[in-house]
Amino acid sequence: MEYALVSVVSLLVSALALYSGFGLGTLLMPVFAIFFPVPIAVASTAVVHLANNVFRITIVGRSANWGIVLAFGLPAAALALVGAFLLVQMSEIAPLATYHIGETAFTVTTVKLVVAALIIAFALFELLPFLSRVAFPRRFVPVGGALSGFFGGLSGHQGALRSAVLSKVGLETATFVGTVSVCAFMVDASRLAVYGVTFFARDIGEVAEGKAISLIGVAIVAAFVGTFASSRLLKQVTMKMVRRLVGVMLMALGLALASGLV
Repeated sequence: MEYALVSVVSLLVSALALYSGFGLGTLLMPVFAIFFPVPIAVASTAVVHLANNVFRITIVGRSANWGIVLAFGLPAAALALVGAFLLVQMSEIAPLATYHIGETAFTVTTVKLVVAALIIAFALFELLPFLSRVAFPRRFVPVGGALSGFFGGLSGHQGALRSAVLSKVGLETATFVGTVSVCAFMVDASRLAVYGVTFFARDIGEVAEGKAISLIGVAIVAAFVGTFASSRLLKQVTMKMVRRLVGVMLMALGLALASGLV
């Protein structure tokens, strides 16, 4: 059962994440959390996320706009360090609210509310016709990168902000996908330098026990398959479709964050 669930979620979400630029880590971690303690789930998801980003780059990285990668990715990677360090400091702050659905507890925190507000705002730019025509001048790309990286290090949800900014700079579909893939790798490498190693150092014994390693392997393979299959459809997908998909996923993620479900 666990292998089937992890495989299906990893495959489908990685296929969508190739176009939207986010989603794999956000949705796969709760699935791992069904079977493992949260620290193990976070560590396991980090392995899959980083491995899939490397695979994505080998497929679509050559299409990246390297000017945008440098303008967006470098500030994102730098601010991801700041966000990750701030996360360590904020980890002791009590949640604003806690509620239960069945036996599962959900919490609403300051960080979640701030990120949710930003994500929903970006979603409106994708979904509302008069706002969807607004374009971000390229001179604002570094600012978007800095914000994306900062919140990526702070909350792990850098992909949503990254996609919202880069989907507005006039990139073709293949270029957009390649650019976000390279930027995602840069932010992953940066934030994992702060807290990724800590997860593994603390939990490596538990990760090595039971089915953790085999589930990670299954998830990585499924993510690779989803990414590869999705990349074959690049020429059939228009940027308009991508932007609408981004908008829907942004809104769903923002509402889930604000309510404490994510």
